[in-house]
Amino acid sequence: MTGRPSSFTMRELRDHLGAPFVLAVQAGIALILWISGPFGTLDSLTALPRLVYWVGIVFGTYALGSILTLMVLDRIDQYSRWPVALRVLRSGGIVGLGVVAFLMAWNLPFFGRDSLTGQVTSTGILGAFVVSWVVLGLRAVSQGAAEAQTPQQPAILQRLPLEKRGALMALCATDHYVEVITENGRALVLMRLADAITETAPIRGLQVHRSHWVALAQVKKVTRRGDGASLDMGAGLEIPVSRRHMRTIRAAGLLPQKQG
Repeated sequence: MTGRPSSFTMRELRDHLGAPFVLAVQAGIALILWISGPFGTLDSLTALPRLVYWVGIVFGTYALGSILTLMVLDRIDQYSRWPVALRVLRSGGIVGLGVVAFLMAWNLPFFGRDSLTGQVTSTGILGAFVVSWVVLGLRAVSQGAAEAQTPQQPAILQRLPLEKRGALMALCATDHYVEVITENGRALVLMRLADAITETAPIRGLQVHRSHWVALAQVKKVTRRGDGASLDMGAGLEIPVSRRHMRTIRAAGLLPQKQG
């Protein structure tokens, strides 16, 4: 249960490729290429085949690049310590090779075997790599800018399904799992509570029980229970505070300090 689930990646890919803006941009590019007929296609292909050719090129290469990037390269980069520039260079090379293979296959029904030793092996190959590096470079820059403007999110949230992510409220250990509780729901993650707590930064929180951790900003009310206490987190969620952690919640200002 570590890393991004494949189901989430597939959903992200499907949502991206089906986004109206993405489809509109690709359709516009294909229309421009159909009308202008670059690389000799204006003379070598009639109107309808030329339209099919460029629609296939634009939509096919973009889909291939998206699949390689989201399904393969992003997963590799989760464990890579390479600098951004080297990652872009490597990823652009891989995507470029995939695009060249696609171009060779797509050109065959339109131009025959001559396409394998002509356009694709010269201008097409160079263009495929250049476009791949430019697109992935711009993507890396935009992601870096977005991360700089967006408050850092706890790493523990990356282990949850997208629909369960939200303001972190509490962590509760159960057997070998940790139940991660957010404002949007609950999810079990296979890990130790101590390891899960290290992934809550930069959220300010406290371990209040051997099996429970809470985000301080989410505590709504504190009620004394014998030698311990109970924390009302809202939405019907109550977290127990053990006796040995009472001093901790006092130090955090959740209860008045004892006199003397």
